[in-house]
Amino acid sequence: MAALLLLLLNAGVLLFTANAQEAYTRLPDNFKKGVDLALERLNSHRDVQHHFLFFRSLIQSDIQPGFDVVYIYHNFYLKATDCPKGNVDSSQCRFRNDRPLIDCTACYKTFSGEIEQEPRPYIHCVHKPALTEEMKTARVNHCNRMGYSSGAPTLLASKGDVES
Repeated sequence: MAALLLLLLNAGVLLFTANAQEAYTRLPDNFKKGVDLALERLNSHRDVQHHFLFFRSLIQSDIQPGFDVVYIYHNFYLKATDCPKGNVDSSQCRFRNDRPLIDCTACYKTFSGEIEQEPRPYIHCVHKPALTEEMKTARVNHCNRMGYSSGAPTLLASKGDVES
């Protein structure tokens, strides 16, 4: 009986891991780019010891003003795995449940599917237990202040001054 319970538990863990990786593959490419940027920055910290994977999205928003420009806002969780940092093959990594989630917010501008360097992409990640309401508000305010404006509405609304 105990062996059957252990087998079912292990099958559930494998299914849970597969579903989480499936969640990343189902993300639109524009949102994947922000997750990848957050993972790159997270892995650049020398204190990080484990490989992290995308866990799930909390908020996704994209504004498409036209001309192949898209403004992205994405709030999501990253979760530690049992693989060491620097692991290339994530398919064998299983999520650890003894580490807190990392709550990340990314906002950036894309043009033709690529992240633009201006305005500078904003990535903010913090362990979920340390995340405060003030931090959440600061994230939203920062993204709103980044000046994401293509100028297209102003340009199109301009009557100009044409002399015949």
